[in-house]
Amino acid sequence: ELPAPPIAELMGMWITEVSEGRIVFAAEPAEYQYNPLGTVHGGVAATLLDSAMGCAVQSMLPAGTGYTTLEIKVNYLRSMTSKTGVVYSEGKIIHLGGRVATAEGRITDADGKLYAHGTTTCIVLRPQG
Repeated sequence: ELPAPPIAELMGMWITEVSEGRIVFAAEPAEYQYNPLGTVHGGVAATLLDSAMGCAVQSMLPAGTGYTTLEIKVNYLRSMTSKTGVVYSEGKIIHLGGRVATAEGRITDADGKLYAHGTTTCIVLRPQG
């Protein structure tokens, strides 16, 4: 088992499901993540989606091959607060090519209510040689 990256601790997120081309992170929104409006900052949702979508891409790559996000699009549908409870960020691969991959993601609560969804384009960083 590998240690979680620092962003997971900072965001309070953990992995609940992993399969080839798909991953689900969970996190519990908290007051320390609030913006001046009294709701969880949109960057939290963006980070949850970026993490899930990127890991979905990574799950399809051979060992020694990396990726990085080229762009991310997030649609915010409803606010999260500390009363929302645990949310789930699911990432799924859409396309994996030689240099570019795309994925989609959704943030839902335990009842399946949709809070945000998004897409990403990643560049595939294959080893030189």
